[in-house]
Amino acid sequence: MNEEVKNMEVNAAEAMEAAAAEPKAAEAEAVNAAESAAEPVKAETEKAETMADFANELEASYKEFDQRRNDYQEQEGPDAQKWANLLEMMQNKTVAKVKVKEVVKSGVVAYIDEIQGFIPASHISTRYVEKLEDYVGKYLEVVPITVEPERKKLVLSARVVMKEKEAAEKAEKMSAVKVGAVLEGTVDSIKDYGAFVDLETGVTGLLHVSQISAQRIKNPGVVLKEGQKVKVKVIGVGDGRISLSMKALEQGEETKEEVFHYKESGAATTGLASLLKDIKL
Repeated sequence: MNEEVKNMEVNAAEAMEAAAAEPKAAEAEAVNAAESAAEPVKAETEKAETMADFANELEASYKEFDQRRNDYQEQEGPDAQKWANLLEMMQNKTVAKVKVKEVVKSGVVAYIDEIQGFIPASHISTRYVEKLEDYVGKYLEVVPITVEPERKKLVLSARVVMKEKEAAEKAEKMSAVKVGAVLEGTVDSIKDYGAFVDLETGVTGLLHVSQISAQRIKNPGVVLKEGQKVKVKVIGVGDGRISLSMKALEQGEETKEEVFHYKESGAATTGLASLLKDIKL
């Protein structure tokens, strides 16, 4: 009987433990289910917080950029972009048309995009300018040759533009001059080594002293004078220079065609003496 009582007591204890364990298991399952259900909500919350943080950081970056830009503008001044454009114009040799406003010491003043520029007297034209006042109110084509934003210094030049135009025109006229052409011209200046002649085509050529006459001439001034009209022959074109000659025309006029006189004798012969008998040289 004692053994049976013990078995009954053991079974009763196990039953009580199982009954007590069931609520704990159920409670654990409930907790796990709640946690699983909460995970998506937690993830969405964390995602929303991350996006909000990113938006805040982005907005802060924009504010910082705007502040830095304002600082730059305050440091560089309101005309910073205009000076940047002038620097680009100088690099690209961009031509601008300006109006001369006033005369100052050693030059005149003109403006590009409301920036004051100085044109030195030597850069107003390719020729000497006697009265600067004559240019006030006139328009000039200029290029910036000095741009210094930090010193607010702008120097312009009309001479550079004029020289480039003149060089282009000269090259075009030079290409029309051909060797062998006979042209009219006017003696522009006389040097020890020859004379410069302004040709009717609009270009200037050099008449070297050795090409003035077939006779030897020590000084071109003995034969030529400034303003004298001359006829010359083009004997060379190259490297931006034209070589002229008056001697070539003299030699051409003085050279006569050789004429051989002979009589028909009726007797045919191939002897050298007979062939030369009636020929006068």
